[in-house]
Amino acid sequence: MYRNGNSSRRSRGFQPAASAKDTLRKCKESGILFEDPAFGAEASNIFFSCEPPKPYVWKRPKEICDNPEWISSGASRFDVRQGELGDCWLLAAVASLTCNDKLFHKVVPPEQNFTDDYCGLFRFNFWHQGDWQEVVVDDRLPTYNGQLVFMHSTEKNEFWSALLEKAYAKLMGSYESLKGGSTSEAMEDFTGGVTEMFDLREKAPPNLLRIMLKAYERGSLMGCSIDADPGRIEAEQDNGLIMGHAYSVTKISLMDIQTSRMQGQIPMVRVRNPWGNECEWKGPWSDSSQEWGLISDDEKEELGLRKDDDGEFWMSFKDFTAEFQKLEICNLGPDSLDEEDLGDKKRWEMHKEHGAWVPRVNAGGCRNYLETFWTNPQYRMTLTDPDDDDDDDLCTSIVAILQKDRRKKRKEGLDMLTIGYVIYKLEDDQSGPLDVKFFKYNASVAKSPTFINMREVCGRHKLPPGTYCIIPSTFEPMQEGDFLVRIFSEKRNESGEIDEQTAYVDDGGLSEGEPDPEPDEGLPEERRDPTDEEQSQESSLKDNFRRLAGEDMEIDAFELQEVLNAVFQKEFSFPGFTIDATRSMVAMHDGDLSGKLGYDEFKDLWEDLRKWKGVFKEYDQDRSGALNSYELRSALNSVGFRLSNRTLQSLVMRYSNREGHINFGDFIVCAVRLKTMLTSFRGVDVEGQGIAPYDIESFIQTTMYS
Repeated sequence: MYRNGNSSRRSRGFQPAASAKDTLRKCKESGILFEDPAFGAEASNIFFSCEPPKPYVWKRPKEICDNPEWISSGASRFDVRQGELGDCWLLAAVASLTCNDKLFHKVVPPEQNFTDDYCGLFRFNFWHQGDWQEVVVDDRLPTYNGQLVFMHSTEKNEFWSALLEKAYAKLMGSYESLKGGSTSEAMEDFTGGVTEMFDLREKAPPNLLRIMLKAYERGSLMGCSIDADPGRIEAEQDNGLIMGHAYSVTKISLMDIQTSRMQGQIPMVRVRNPWGNECEWKGPWSDSSQEWGLISDDEKEELGLRKDDDGEFWMSFKDFTAEFQKLEICNLGPDSLDEEDLGDKKRWEMHKEHGAWVPRVNAGGCRNYLETFWTNPQYRMTLTDPDDDDDDDLCTSIVAILQKDRRKKRKEGLDMLTIGYVIYKLEDDQSGPLDVKFFKYNASVAKSPTFINMREVCGRHKLPPGTYCIIPSTFEPMQEGDFLVRIFSEKRNESGEIDEQTAYVDDGGLSEGEPDPEPDEGLPEERRDPTDEEQSQESSLKDNFRRLAGEDMEIDAFELQEVLNAVFQKEFSFPGFTIDATRSMVAMHDGDLSGKLGYDEFKDLWEDLRKWKGVFKEYDQDRSGALNSYELRSALNSVGFRLSNRTLQSLVMRYSNREGHINFGDFIVCAVRLKTMLTSFRGVDVEGQGIAPYDIESFIQTTMYS
């Protein structure tokens, strides 16, 4: 199904707020506890690829302990402990979330409990693929020997974290779907922000400390990790840090040092291991380090220093950037903060578009596949004003491409696609979709940091004011997937999908509502003179027409089929026009609904067929007798058809075969029906507004008799 740039989908199986309230009311009235029909207490919702390794039992909190609490003594980063699931990336994000009360309460509504109006139903809110969405779950949780199996709080009677993980598992399809991932995924789903990735080994910017300080001051969520060596997943190093493991960055501080021999500030980073145990940093400024003797007790108290085996530790900024290899910062955008939360902070301007890569239509692959790259979805970004503090008059933009529902589709054997994007500068007069010629002769001005098989690829760019084209793509062509494009900028940006309005430019004239083009631009090619072969064909057609027409000098669809197949099957290797095809040809010129064509109407039809036959031959360069579906738009465009992306997708799906090829007969039928429908529409759309007030009889006549 096609979705335009402003569409918004609600995932199946999730209840909006009104439904949750209604369910709550019904449960209370009937005196029963809620059991979620969309995510039941079933083994398949834990592991989809195998049976659970243990006999897990689903229990409600009141069956696990005597006095369950929703949030005990306030939520904190120390509440979150990892269970028997490889989702440390999620726990790292949850720990960061607890550091921002406003965001935490948005995701985890605090008014819920196990006493007042309790019916076993709990609500969470996640930013999901472009929109905030409420997720409702029951409170049955997997246990073994009476203990929670997966994420849990330090306090045995606190359950917000376990139920948060369950709601997130429901959103992603199962608990198993949460195995392995990037902290940035969950940070974005908790905030609606956009995450930047920093490689601390090679490409860390010189102002990274300033970036991290500003990010902390703005409430951004941050995570870090060390790449694992082959075969050493979650292996502990001599310094206490774990490879292939996700950590939370919970504070950035400039620590004051004053001793008899030295004074000044040291930039420090506080990090937390979601395991919440003794696996901590063992170097300078670790819990037992002698460096803490340089800090006053007041400074220690202000920092909130804890010397427990709780997974949290401090490092100098220098050691942090030397030991960790990846840093993720989730910038909070318009979907994250309300106006009153911003204060005097700057707010990102943001535009979003939903799109899809559809094989045989617009799944063109990366720039390596030039002949199909141009068919990918295209989005316009107009940057108008430079940043206030930019001495070079450049505009900051962050482009993010997020592929949808790939975790959920693991059950179907699908994994993340390898995705990226490229940005091109547009000239002022370039309005419609760019064709292959543009990409042959124009270089890109920016691109994604890499093509990568992660949920989202994101890049920060400094560009002069102007209009740009963003091309999101998979690395390989012919790969299917839905995606979300987000464009962030410090100043307002004007963005949208690059598309055309479906129309027909008839014989060098204009379609309704189109502006006058420049001379020789935007019009179909002038009608060329018939070749000797075509003149001979026309003479033969005239003789056949007179032979079949009879006294009324008209032919019906059956007679037209005989006439045309006698000519075109000599020139093309195809099964011939079906009776349904010739009925459509009659309908195109049958103004009086007689079901027949007179000779003048037949001549008009023949002129169309001659023109469309010529363009088919022109684009069938390998003489295979078929067009590649990627070439359909160009072929139809050259004879006056303007196709929107939605119309193009409909035509390819309707007229191409399994290999994505369109044979001669189908191409002609496609052109016939397009012209009939567009001509009819133009006759009703008298003001050229793209809106036609059909009554039911006229609509049926137009759609059925074409």
